[in-house]
Amino acid sequence: MLKDITLGQYFSGNSILHRLDPRIKIIAVLFFAVSVFIAKNVYSFAFLLLSVILLTLVSGISYKIVLKSIKPVLVIVIFTAVINLFFTKADETPLIDWLFITVYPRGIKTAVFMIVRILTLIVGTSLILTYTTSPIALTDGIERLLSPLKKIKVPVHEFAMMMTIALRFIPTLLEETDKIISAQKARGAGFDEGGLMKKAKAFLPILIPLFISAFRRADELAVAMECRCYRGDEGRTRMKELKMQGRDVTALILAVLFTACIIFFNTLPTTLSI
Repeated sequence: MLKDITLGQYFSGNSILHRLDPRIKIIAVLFFAVSVFIAKNVYSFAFLLLSVILLTLVSGISYKIVLKSIKPVLVIVIFTAVINLFFTKADETPLIDWLFITVYPRGIKTAVFMIVRILTLIVGTSLILTYTTSPIALTDGIERLLSPLKKIKVPVHEFAMMMTIALRFIPTLLEETDKIISAQKARGAGFDEGGLMKKAKAFLPILIPLFISAFRRADELAVAMECRCYRGDEGRTRMKELKMQGRDVTALILAVLFTACIIFFNTLPTTLSI
């Protein structure tokens, strides 16, 4: 399961998404996230699904990687669907009314829409941003977008650097966790035995070596940055300056039109809405 988590990973490529300005991709992610949360009927959710499929094709990322990114959140998706399925009340005839279980048609619609909302949000934002944007480009993009805050003494560069390093360390820590679990299993530790509490206690011995490894890696990174004369934003130059191009302006217009389309689809009359 840990190997299936692709959050924070970057997959190199030469697609149009890879070549977009990181600032535009950050803004596009914001538009996409807003669109996902304001979608409320079958037309807008169908448009979201088609858009995610199109993004997958455009990005050049394998569909296997996309499906792998969904597996770790299936528990959350199923839990959310069950909550909406059994706890949504409505003034209509229930489809199932047995003992304490009552399922309304509105509950089924809400559960399906929530599944689509969560999956499209995770896959779409990953395709637009983390999968197709290198950590360095992401740092530069965040820093340039937040640069006006420097006038009020906000440490924008440090903030962007911390965010990027934290995101980049997610795959590293997951890999380290998987190694520790394998080592513990080789010594006879059982992580799949007993009830929930016993399984939770079995994972406690993993935390100490994981924290030690994380602090060691952080110290190594700090030493490496100091050896390369890193002094923060002061006097820093960039090998590649961010410059807007025609495709970036086009992508920004498409992001705005995407949100406008979701708003338009929300106004269409339909019985399949939440």
